[in-house]
Amino acid sequence: MHGHITGDFDLSGPQKMHARAVPRIGGIGIFVGFAFGVAALSSRSASQSWLVWAMLLCSLPAFAVGLWEDLTKSISPRRRLAATVLSGALGVWLLDAIILRTDIPGLELVVSIPLGAWLVTLFMVAGVANSVNIIDGMNGLASMCSSIMLSGLAYVALQVGDPLVAGLALATVGASLGFFLWNFPRGLVFLGDGGAYFLGFVLVELSILLVHRNPDVSPIFPVLLCAYPIFETMFSMYRRKFVRGRAIGMPDGIHLHTLIYRRLMRWAVGSKDAEVLVRRNSMTSPYLWLLCSLSVAPAVLWWDSTGVLAAFIAVFVASYVSLYRSIVRFNTPRVLVVRKAKPSTRG
Repeated sequence: MHGHITGDFDLSGPQKMHARAVPRIGGIGIFVGFAFGVAALSSRSASQSWLVWAMLLCSLPAFAVGLWEDLTKSISPRRRLAATVLSGALGVWLLDAIILRTDIPGLELVVSIPLGAWLVTLFMVAGVANSVNIIDGMNGLASMCSSIMLSGLAYVALQVGDPLVAGLALATVGASLGFFLWNFPRGLVFLGDGGAYFLGFVLVELSILLVHRNPDVSPIFPVLLCAYPIFETMFSMYRRKFVRGRAIGMPDGIHLHTLIYRRLMRWAVGSKDAEVLVRRNSMTSPYLWLLCSLSVAPAVLWWDSTGVLAAFIAVFVASYVSLYRSIVRFNTPRVLVVRKAKPSTRG
């Protein structure tokens, strides 16, 4: 009924890994599911009713502009970036979600100034929201990674006695997993820019709120928690600008998840069967779920220790670069390579 409007018919782009047109409106389901979660939280805590509804309101610009891009393919990256910045500004204004602590020399001085705190906050909100969109390339990848990170965030929020942040995080996890059932493994609906921006915005906004409302939580905790999408984005910008000499906003097909798809799923190379391609796509995601979990686990265990968190960030970065370099140079550890499967013979 709506496939001619909502379907992704472009199968030839560098980041296109699907074999048939698929609707890109999964973000609608997540947004509606989150709205029901907000209504439930609001009814249970009248004193914080305004805050939970304000979170939904703040997310609207990022979600709406992303969804409009999914439907029309007419919104430029600059306008989508501006929408996430607007959502971040609303978060500062309505939720008091602002970065006032970083534990990073130099940057700590910047956020001590009101204007500096605003600018750093808006930069982080826009950056993380877009980073989730960057990793949205395989069935179940962005939604499950977001669920893993939000679950870790909810756990720490409960440890410090912040049921508001925990409740909003778990509401987002529930909505995301509802989408996940339709997206993985068959790819019946895609997250789209609207869904990716929404998940990224809620993730970073709740992270900022958690640190701002709870002095015991290290400001480095969200950085390690979201290390996979953040570093994937930073590394992509570096690779495009300094390695390939292209604009940093130009899409390409050599993200880590793309390389895993092409070089670790060797059993399906050359096949044009739709079912085989979908299976190959879906089998890529668990590798990245594991990578994401490797940063979330230590973040959850040492959420109040800045030094330990910083050390694990360095370990994660080194591990990511080493893995990426190995795959690019065809030196991937054999244990990671899937060589045999039983692809469909139909088609």
